[in-house]
Amino acid sequence: MVAGSETPVVRAPHRTQQIVRELCVIATAIVAYFGVRGLITTRIDIAYRNAEHVVSWERSAGVFVEPELQRTVAGHGWLVEILGDIYIFGHWPVLLTTLLWLLIRHREAYRVFRNAMLLSGALGLVVFALFPVAPPRFFTAYGFVDTVTEHTSAYRVLQPPAFVNQYAAVPSLHFGWNLLMGIAVASLGTHWSIRLFGWLMPVLMFAAIVLTANHYIFDGFAGGTIALLSLLIAYRLAKKPLSARRLR
Repeated sequence: MVAGSETPVVRAPHRTQQIVRELCVIATAIVAYFGVRGLITTRIDIAYRNAEHVVSWERSAGVFVEPELQRTVAGHGWLVEILGDIYIFGHWPVLLTTLLWLLIRHREAYRVFRNAMLLSGALGLVVFALFPVAPPRFFTAYGFVDTVTEHTSAYRVLQPPAFVNQYAAVPSLHFGWNLLMGIAVASLGTHWSIRLFGWLMPVLMFAAIVLTANHYIFDGFAGGTIALLSLLIAYRLAKKPLSARRLR
């Protein structure tokens, strides 16, 4: 009876320490990601030129419909507000809440999705450095409108222009990371409403990044591809025996 009663006392502090340690890792990674992203030297003329390349590619593929879609949405103020809220509050609050849920309830899955986020973030930084792209909101000549800034300053306060690289539209990890969390929630949720949220969340975020003129459609596909590739690698690494990973 004594031994049995001591076990929870020993495990509880250890579990709390693990959670605190992981939260510190995530917080450090987030700060480092945006710090490095903000420090990446970007030639603005190249970023605008690359953005024109993206527009040209989309036109060739017949998918450069962002300005037309945004004009359609602009006629519905309530929809513009909802898209802005999804873009702002559907990102970091959802990411951090989902990661915490995974950490507490699904430890093995947490490691996989955490590693996928870290890996996709690293890959994203490489792309930002090699292929800077100006976001659609800077191209008013095409009819783009920065609806997020027009309706609220919250997002620009949370991520001030001086702190982040404004010319890092490709890839959109704003969408890619939400896609990762959506997969986690949809696959591990125990109630149909939770799983439905997991399915809808990435779809709504994709719509939000495009219709608020923060990303091109191309950016979303690039961010989703990098996120899924990183998730595949993270799964492969998780399946390797511990001894094999130590040998590397």
